[in-house]
Amino acid sequence: MTEATVLKAATIMEPIDAVGLANLAAKGKTNPSNVVTLKAKTVCESKFRNLTFVRNLEAHVIDEPPHLLGDDTAPNPSEAVLATLGSCISVGLHANAVALGIKLSKIELDLEGDINVTAVWGVGDLDPMKKLGFTDVRVKVHLEGDASEEELKNLVAHANAWSPVANTLRNPVNLSVDLA
Repeated sequence: MTEATVLKAATIMEPIDAVGLANLAAKGKTNPSNVVTLKAKTVCESKFRNLTFVRNLEAHVIDEPPHLLGDDTAPNPSEAVLATLGSCISVGLHANAVALGIKLSKIELDLEGDINVTAVWGVGDLDPMKKLGFTDVRVKVHLEGDASEEELKNLVAHANAWSPVANTLRNPVNLSVDLA
């Protein structure tokens, strides 16, 4: 499905289940220190084409564009980070709109990030002062619904503040990578 197809089809947004959302919220309030472990397995298929398996879903494909020696069959890992951030914020916008009784007709996010790629995965410019990863990420939210502009701005700020992915990008996280 192309972006144009999605945009044409999205004239009226089907809301998520408000009762189910209320039940999830109550569960979270009952056990606020609950932590779950999410798992994924990534397998390199060939060249830079990787298949990531989550739960029992079809493989999520990650590749690199030709200028980074890939076959351009899927988003690259950094583009996938932007996609994941956009989806996480979108989910938060939709959930909070439903919780507040706001009927949305449009949720669209434009994301862009600045990243220095000259280290070439550790085989290029290895200046120890080089900052790796995104240095800046910008998200523009296009949101429409039966709410005032101020209510929509508050909705965006709230979804941003409580987005697990946005906070993963903002906050230090313990990460270990070891040979199995």
